[in-house]
Amino acid sequence: MLHSLNALLAPAVMERLVLVINHVLGAEPAATDRLRPHAGRVLALQLQDWPRLLPAPPALAFRVTPAGLLEWCGLEPPADPQLQVRVDASNPLLLTARALGGEPPPVHIDGDAQLAAEVNWLLQNLRWDVAGDLERLLGPAIAMPLQRLGSALARALRAGLQRASSFGPRDGSPWP
Repeated sequence: MLHSLNALLAPAVMERLVLVINHVLGAEPAATDRLRPHAGRVLALQLQDWPRLLPAPPALAFRVTPAGLLEWCGLEPPADPQLQVRVDASNPLLLTARALGGEPPPVHIDGDAQLAAEVNWLLQNLRWDVAGDLERLLGPAIAMPLQRLGSALARALRAGLQRASSFGPRDGSPWP
């Protein structure tokens, strides 16, 4: 049952994730300018050593569109992506805590060097201006308190995830 629930939810979650990624990309013309020459190429993200106790994540493969944005390739991604990015996901809590803290995870990259350089630039330079989006949507009177509340919740979540990740194995081996 968990597998079928995952199969139903994964496309909806991935489509929303792509909307957010494309929103961030579209807010910075330099980002779409850098990706546009790579239209049609596929970037695949592989979460290595994902814990067996958790539902498997969907296939994370994205095709660059002619507009310099991304589209999810679906549950059955192309066999030969032009760029393969592998991330150690043996401890998802620690990975999440580091990502929330702005620390990029160690990755192993294979494939198109130019596309890899552009993706690296995007990871180093793009940030989602959540406060700006809230202000445009709701106005400054509502956006400011929401932004402060969100920041406080993010700090608490980061601290909680860092504490929770310390309960993992001490020898550095992944959880079962």
